[in-house]
Amino acid sequence: MQISISGRHLHLSQDTQDYARSKVSKLSHFFDRIREIDVIISKEGSTHAVEIIVKPDGHESIVGHDSGTDVKACIDLILDKLERQVTKHKEKIRNHKHRQGHQPGNQPGNQPDQ
Repeated sequence: MQISISGRHLHLSQDTQDYARSKVSKLSHFFDRIREIDVIISKEGSTHAVEIIVKPDGHESIVGHDSGTDVKACIDLILDKLERQVTKHKEKIRNHKHRQGHQPGNQPGNQPDQ
C-alpha cells in the first residue's frame, strides 16, 4: 500500500506527516485490498482543509473531507468516517459475491413436480 502526503499552500512538519501516515496505515486493518492512499492538507485562511482519498484495487475511490483549525483533529474525524465507509464497501463486495443471481427456475413457487 502506497501512502502519499502532500501540503498545498503550506509546509508540513515531519511530525504532522508521521501522524497522518501512522493513522492512515490503520485503514488496511479494515480492508486489505487498498492500493493507494492520498492525504492532501491545504490551508484556507486560518483553517486547514484535509482530504483523504482511498483507492482500492479495481473499485472506485473512497473520499473523506474535513476542515478545522487543528490538522490532527481533522485527520481523526476523517478516519472515523473512512473506517465506516471502507467497512461498508467491504461488506458490499462480500455480499455481492455470495448473492445468487436471478434465475427463472430458482424461485420458491416454481419448483418442478416430483
